[in-house]
Amino acid sequence: MAMAIGEYVSVSAQADTQHADLRLEERELAEHPQRELSELVAIYRARGLGLELATQVATALHAHDPLGAHLRDELGQTPKTAARPFQAAGASAASFAVGATAPLVTAALSSGGSRSVVIAAVTLVALCGLGAIGAILGGAPPFRATIRVGIGGALAMVVTYGVGALFGAAS
Repeated sequence: MAMAIGEYVSVSAQADTQHADLRLEERELAEHPQRELSELVAIYRARGLGLELATQVATALHAHDPLGAHLRDELGQTPKTAARPFQAAGASAASFAVGATAPLVTAALSSGGSRSVVIAAVTLVALCGLGAIGAILGGAPPFRATIRVGIGGALAMVVTYGVGALFGAAS
């Protein structure tokens, strides 16, 4: 729940920023339409278009949907990139619930003094496997992702264990 709420708060802040950018762009278009058109021309020039073509493209887009053109080409905002706090919170909650399965099952099946070590080892193997799967699905090199997730997971466990030991809660 904590991770889902944290994700919701974080993505909500992003959504607030996007909304504020939209309002600012609306105000700038209303108060300084020619300056905003010039901004679009400069954006397209920076992307490699010549002055004449950049001016034609900017003028056409500015005439059709000036706010949409500025949100997309100046700020990088599109409907597909809009912040979705509830979606992010749901994905985070589901990810953490599924991710907790390996250590919980390991804890239930292991016993004795080695339980913590076995849980840590199984969790690290699961994290590395998930890192590799995520990289493969995303088209990235799996080795680097596996190492990155494994090291990050190991560091998180060490810090968590250290904090627990500091407060007398580590076993």
